[in-house]
Amino acid sequence: MPGSALDRPVEDMRIDQFQLVSLVETLDIQAPTISVRARTPQNHTIFEGHFPGHPLMPGVLLTEMMAQTCGFLLLALNGFAKMPFLAALKEVKLRAFVRPGTELLCQAAREHDGSGYAVMKASIRRPGEENRVCDGTLTFRIVPYPNDQLRRHMLERAREVGLAVAGAGVCVAEQRASR
Repeated sequence: MPGSALDRPVEDMRIDQFQLVSLVETLDIQAPTISVRARTPQNHTIFEGHFPGHPLMPGVLLTEMMAQTCGFLLLALNGFAKMPFLAALKEVKLRAFVRPGTELLCQAAREHDGSGYAVMKASIRRPGEENRVCDGTLTFRIVPYPNDQLRRHMLERAREVGLAVAGAGVCVAEQRASR
């Protein structure tokens, strides 16, 4: 549909600002699932040492992309009232190399939550491909924001990636505009 998140251009990850999600494509609060997109930068100093002559996206940054994707889903599920912090990684598998300039699609789903924790499943693949680049199970601790500055920052990041937050309701901004 014109004007949807699917029509927005995918931007490069902002590695220096530790922002590895550039666009939320879908958000389903009922399922609950989310899918996001981003592109690894074509040129970045991180590739100079990882690895000379054979630049690859570090696996730790792919894991962080999965964590940030899960985090946006958890923020949305909690109406941005509480902050998820990564607490554990389980069975994270790096399955394929990612070169500079590669567009990535990350999908996440909540498996379980309770007692201040949430267990999430996430995977990354290249759009149009079935094979996963990486996947894993991530556990988050859900706590009140430690301060208003962090909450304001997370609300601003939500807007940057295409989420609309109004009260306790969260959706992809284009969905709200079409209502």
